[in-house]
Amino acid sequence: MKIALPHEYGHINQHFGRSREFIIVELTEGEIVGKKIVSSEQLQHNHEGLAGLLTDEQVDVVIVGGIGARALEPLKNMGLTVVSGVNGKIEEAVYKYVQGQLPTNSEVCCHHHGEHHGDGCSH
Repeated sequence: MKIALPHEYGHINQHFGRSREFIIVELTEGEIVGKKIVSSEQLQHNHEGLAGLLTDEQVDVVIVGGIGARALEPLKNMGLTVVSGVNGKIEEAVYKYVQGQLPTNSEVCCHHHGEHHGDGCSH
């Protein structure tokens, strides 16, 4: 299984569309057996491009902090499982996912380009 997370200094970047890189963690029997960082610098806010990048890397699951509906849709259309509303260190989030300790909802972020609209944004 491969899990992708928007990466920023060892933590989950809380803005999926602005992530400059993703870390792809490969798991075998619940243990991390490999890590790879891929650049998404040229794909910021190119939602279909980001989904394509992760699909090309054979990712199964994407763990994110905040994500908008327009970014979520291409990921789901490509068959990726998306877990949103997660923060903290990369490895901790991966192990929590494996242990079933992360929320399984796919709520979308309630902001766009730094402006907040409504309540309920968890980041």
